Amino acid sequence: MLFAIVLVLIFSGLYFASTKRSTNKTVLDNAASVNDAVLADNIAFFRALDKSEQQRFEKEIIEFLSYVKITGVNTEVTDLDRILVAASAVIPVFAFPEWKYSNLKEVLLYPDTFNNDFKTEGEGRNVLGMVGSGYMEGKMLLSKYALEQGFTNDSDKNNTAIHEFVHLVDKADGDTDGIPKQLLSKQYTIPWLDMTYKLMQEMLKGKSDINPYGTTNQAEFFAVVSEYFFERPDLLQQKHPELYQLLHEIFKQDPKVQL
Repeated sequence: MLFAIVLVLIFSGLYFASTKRSTNKTVLDNAASVNDAVLADNIAFFRALDKSEQQRFEKEIIEFLSYVKITGVNTEVTDLDRILVAASAVIPVFAFPEWKYSNLKEVLLYPDTFNNDFKTEGEGRNVLGMVGSGYMEGKMLLSKYALEQGFTNDSDKNNTAIHEFVHLVDKADGDTDGIPKQLLSKQYTIPWLDMTYKLMQEMLKGKSDINPYGTTNQAEFFAVVSEYFFERPDLLQQKHPELYQLLHEIFKQDPKVQL
């Protein structure tokens, strides 16, 4: 019996040491692939930061990649893909340095669109991104094409990956309801709900430049206007100053000043 216990302790120690070395290697690999030049060439948000903020952004990308696995589904995952996924995660919560996506363990990267059954062939392949639930809890599904387009086109108000990470921020309080309670101060909750209702009505009437997909529900509205906020802050501030101000209160960022 004593011999068996000793064996268990030895193998447990070996496993722990192996796991620790593996984790450290992952962190080192991530650090090696993340550098200022790659970030500056591909991420406008990063270019607008000052030097100390850029260093923090880089550190938070490496931290994210240390605890979230990125897996390709019928596609290769490049270092740039990993960086873009991590950047999409960091951008919405950059004003909250201690933030960790405790509700995410893996991002599944698909080559292009997929359907609600996660298939890349057949009918109904119109999904670009999705936060998993049920047996897919803790996973996010993203189109690689949409991920890259989100950072290639800086003027279209769309970024699928940021959209999906905003859903996770929203979900952090337990409910994906368009009210990010962990970020939104209580005094702004009613103004935010009033703004959401008002703008959704305008969108339903075709009297808004906000993506009509945001009328699906309050959660999608929050994700859609967040894309707009980070992709075209100048235009959002010009066309929807009250909405811009409320999003500024939520994310504690002023991206129009950065650009």
